[in-house]
Amino acid sequence: MNLFTTIAAALALSVSAAAVHAENTLKWGSRADIYSLDPNSIPSTANLAFLNHIYEGLVRYDPTFGLEPALATEWELVEGPAWRFKLREGVKFHDGADMTADDVVASFQRAADPASPLKGNMPLFKDIKKIDDMTVEIGVTTPSSLFLNDITNIFVFDQGWLQANNTEKPTDFGAGVEGFATNNTNGTGPFKLESRAPDSKTVLLVNDGWWDDRKHNIDRLEFVPITSAATRIAALLSGEVDLIDSAPMQDLERLKADPSINVQTLTELRTVFVAMNRRETLPDGRPNPFNDIKVRQAIEALIDRDLINQRVMRGLARPSGSLIAPEVAGYSEALDTFEPANPEKAAGLLKEAGAESLRVTYTCMNDESINEEDWCQGIANMLARAGLQVDIDMGPRSVQSPKRSQGNTEMFNLSWANEPTLDAFSLLSQVLSTKEGAYGVANYGGWSVPELDALVKQAAEAVDPAERLKLEEQALRIAKEQVLLIPLHQQPIAWASRDRVENIDLRADNKPRHWFTTVAQ
Repeated sequence: MNLFTTIAAALALSVSAAAVHAENTLKWGSRADIYSLDPNSIPSTANLAFLNHIYEGLVRYDPTFGLEPALATEWELVEGPAWRFKLREGVKFHDGADMTADDVVASFQRAADPASPLKGNMPLFKDIKKIDDMTVEIGVTTPSSLFLNDITNIFVFDQGWLQANNTEKPTDFGAGVEGFATNNTNGTGPFKLESRAPDSKTVLLVNDGWWDDRKHNIDRLEFVPITSAATRIAALLSGEVDLIDSAPMQDLERLKADPSINVQTLTELRTVFVAMNRRETLPDGRPNPFNDIKVRQAIEALIDRDLINQRVMRGLARPSGSLIAPEVAGYSEALDTFEPANPEKAAGLLKEAGAESLRVTYTCMNDESINEEDWCQGIANMLARAGLQVDIDMGPRSVQSPKRSQGNTEMFNLSWANEPTLDAFSLLSQVLSTKEGAYGVANYGGWSVPELDALVKQAAEAVDPAERLKLEEQALRIAKEQVLLIPLHQQPIAWASRDRVENIDLRADNKPRHWFTTVAQ
């Protein structure tokens, strides 16, 4: 064979391989980039959902949200109280290292570190120790089985990799603390990192050495953040991407009319809230008017939830007076009530509080909650009906999230899906409790209600689920009465994909699980 023939054959083989590879590529368009590749860096469901393709926990949820084995094959409650886990044999990290108890111990210690933004995801954690190479024992403050739900989001790192790269301590996106794990990974999951270009593209490749049975047929997963809704739709229609996880509400009917596009919708577990700074003073030094409950009640009375749903959410959201969705354990129908908007009542409350012409900066994000940019403007207009002067501070979450987490806001939005616990205890312990230790890690407003804190601590110690739920309902009632958060709605989920995408595992937690996704060959 001459040189020309050899080169031609090599090129033909390369083109053929590329064609096969392209057939098994899933291009995933999302409305926002992930924050970090370090799963301990921020308690963000979207961030953890992406990283769940790379990293794994000891246990995970099955399709009905029951617990099933992952990196642990069995577990039992032992005296202590403590949970003893038997680890799965033969699991390897992406770099080929074997997974052992040392890795699990290092990972839980990292997640529970005082500097870890994720420590609130396991408030019942006490300590962890190695029993043998394939067994660990995790001490807890109470024998509640909620701990098992909590740790579905606690991912396992390779201890040697952490040590070799000086990243044994967690990073913190909100505080601007970065490290090697911010842009590099080494997990056990179904996909491994090929490349990362923030705000541009993150590429994952299939992990052929994954311990689990492969139910997908994807070789390459390209995650592309596309913040503009119009651009995201155009990318889907042109075939530039195969799937978008946040199809704009206003475009759903047009997409459904296209025979090459499939649309799936659900109501998410996530509740969207308006919240107010509750520290002694506002960031500019002014005395904080939101510490007067009349001001908080007035703002709630001005917000027309039904109008937001009709005009902005296309009737697809679920307007809510409840701080948690009906599917979340701890939900109470009695607390799921709200009054129609009442500007006259609000004006009277503001007058009583001496805050008739209050000027407020409202911090919003254009890439976090669904249609947030539009309903933020709508809420600002609603507040103006009672004389409030609202300045909207709009921006991407990469800019706005640090302001929120550092307390540099006046009025702001947040949302909470009660994951991974799928129980009201998640919201109560991480958001509504006073910020102290593992509690209140997402208490961005600085509120503190000792009576609520006491109920949450009692709920954490309750072994009987019925007793726990009763205590949680009492705590949620206090939060509602104190207007700690103003629930707007449980937001809709809308995914749209090209017809080459044959199967997607869509659940109410809105977590993509592409190890179940299949595409046409």
